[in-house]
Amino acid sequence: MKGLNRRNFLRTSAAGVAGIALTNNMNASNTAKEPNQTSIITRKLGNTGIELPVLSIGCGEVDSPAVIKAALKVGITHFDTAYRYQQGNSEKMLGKTLKDVDRDSFIISTKVVRQDTDEKFLEMLDESLARLQMDYVDILYMHGMSKAEAIKNPANIAQLQKAKDLGKAKHIGFSTHKNEPEVIEAAIEAGAYEVILTAINFKHDDADAIKKQIALASKKGIGIVAMKVMAGGYLDKEKTKTVNHAAALKWILEDEHICTTIPSMVNLEQLQINMAVLKDVQLSSDEKNDLALAKNEQGLFCNDTCNTCVTDCTKNLPVPELMRAYMYSYGYRNPLQAKELITTLNIENNPCDDCGSCTVSCTKSFDVAAKIKDISRLTIIPNDFLA
Repeated sequence: MKGLNRRNFLRTSAAGVAGIALTNNMNASNTAKEPNQTSIITRKLGNTGIELPVLSIGCGEVDSPAVIKAALKVGITHFDTAYRYQQGNSEKMLGKTLKDVDRDSFIISTKVVRQDTDEKFLEMLDESLARLQMDYVDILYMHGMSKAEAIKNPANIAQLQKAKDLGKAKHIGFSTHKNEPEVIEAAIEAGAYEVILTAINFKHDDADAIKKQIALASKKGIGIVAMKVMAGGYLDKEKTKTVNHAAALKWILEDEHICTTIPSMVNLEQLQINMAVLKDVQLSSDEKNDLALAKNEQGLFCNDTCNTCVTDCTKNLPVPELMRAYMYSYGYRNPLQAKELITTLNIENNPCDDCGSCTVSCTKSFDVAAKIKDISRLTIIPNDFLA
């Protein structure tokens, strides 16, 4: 344990030194590397009255205050977190970093999973607010909604609305990683949500259907925020094939119905790469070619919505969610976030072990059983080894 922690310390220290160098470079060159904030592309977030830069930061993996401070400096003002991210440490980091910053100068969104009672939901939100050292969040999402009936459920809407009525959230919405077209359509019909945080990327087989519903929601005044835009970030487990991040962002942002994106940027180098889209969202011919080549690759995981893996599985395992955990671990390099997701699914180590042969026939030709065996091992590894 001590040896591993020491290696983590050395790795973190090295990253810190690199970060200092990058910060110095950004300070030294205000022309070449820092966009003029007046030229940043901003868009209205539906009818909320909020206007955001097209690039925001998802803080599920971010643990460096330096990244947040540098982001503010270049004009990024929206930071997305959640109750469960980094076991609450994401919200704590943001709270400490932003406590002396003018509260009206940035936008905070967080997410809480639907609870059995309004009291429990508000209790979790209060814990989030305490970590953030804030009286309210600008956007409160009900986390991980995947069914139309859940979107229309009056009890779910009431939990969000109560938080808003109490002044703990200025605007309300939900996040969705699955069945996005039907879920967004249900939100339009419900007429209760102000913001939708949806998964969408250039490799998504349902991208056209998602974009169709996004356009309809946008026209109804619902603000749209895009996540999972990098399609895992890498195309292989060994991380030898990297997704063109700027191209992936531009593919999303060429759609003017999408207000902003929330990619994770864990260091200043990633921030510098991504912030180019603050001024330019048009794909170049080379970037289009990069995405076309990447789309033809199998990739790390399947984000299709055919759901045949679920119906084929004799144990009815939540295969799409397990593939998302696989993405967190191998694409985002965040095994702790992967373990947190697996834990919520109540999955044990290698749940496929007693199956004679796998009955799942993946439309993308993934070896589903092998991936589940690989990722479910995280359940028996202590968190200290995953941080």
